[in-house]
Amino acid sequence: MGRVRCGVVGVGFLGQHHARIYSQLEGCELVGICDSSPERAAEIAGKYGCRVYPDAATLAADCDAVSVAVPTNLHRDVALPLLAKGVHLLIEKPLCTSSAEAEEIQKAASDANVLVQVGHIEQFNPVVGYLEKVIANPRFITADRLAPFNPRGTEVGVVLDLMIHDIGVILELVNSPVERIDAVGVAVVTRHEDIANARITFANGCVANINTSRISEKKVREIRVFQSDAYLSLDYMNQTGHLMKKVGPMVQREEIPIEKAEPLKLELASFVKCVELRQKPKVDASFARTALEVALEITRKIAALPKA
Repeated sequence: MGRVRCGVVGVGFLGQHHARIYSQLEGCELVGICDSSPERAAEIAGKYGCRVYPDAATLAADCDAVSVAVPTNLHRDVALPLLAKGVHLLIEKPLCTSSAEAEEIQKAASDANVLVQVGHIEQFNPVVGYLEKVIANPRFITADRLAPFNPRGTEVGVVLDLMIHDIGVILELVNSPVERIDAVGVAVVTRHEDIANARITFANGCVANINTSRISEKKVREIRVFQSDAYLSLDYMNQTGHLMKKVGPMVQREEIPIEKAEPLKLELASFVKCVELRQKPKVDASFARTALEVALEITRKIAALPKA
């Protein structure tokens, strides 16, 4: 295969960055975009030197691979026709809004013999790359993800909007079946939960505690991992962290050397490479569906709480 011909469906807050990066990546050609707003499509196409297509089907005819960056509740309806046309997809997280939709997407991809990667961007954050190398047997994990309110993403609750990032990372690090989920959540601004806490107990005994809010005054994206020989505290946003480990009778702090990079660029470069070489993506539809099912169970636990 020569240069991978890429397109983007939906060039809002996230999709515009997909277009930007595809226009810059080696081995990739940004063919075009489409969006429900013709004015927005024209603006982004002008910025990155590509065509505006009237719809996703027409775009698919000229592409090898397409990013789907529309609202979550539209993922299935946009993805299925694209898959039927034999186009490889990167679908922004979460994969979709139900397990049944996820199954449809997986079957359509299998039938068309094409790849589906899902945009769990933190999996490509250099912070997670470091954790993957040093975490062997985590016993306790805490994750905090707080953000100021933004109407974008509110078609779903904060669990599917933001907590899904931490669920994916934690499932990968622990690598053990989920045994129990406890959760609480509160709707403050939207009709869905805007603040949520989940406690996940795994079969191997590890426990993860996740706090998420989309009505915070400040932005926080942090994870702390405890294992028998060390405690690690890392900041996704600033790509920094430190390690506390036992040295003789004392505990010593070490700054963690993390080579900073733009996670979305690493994610899209990996997707393009997978398409070119026909390799399984790091975050494929199967993994994303597992993360989605954990997230959906958390939302069910929250929905079942007594109402005040």
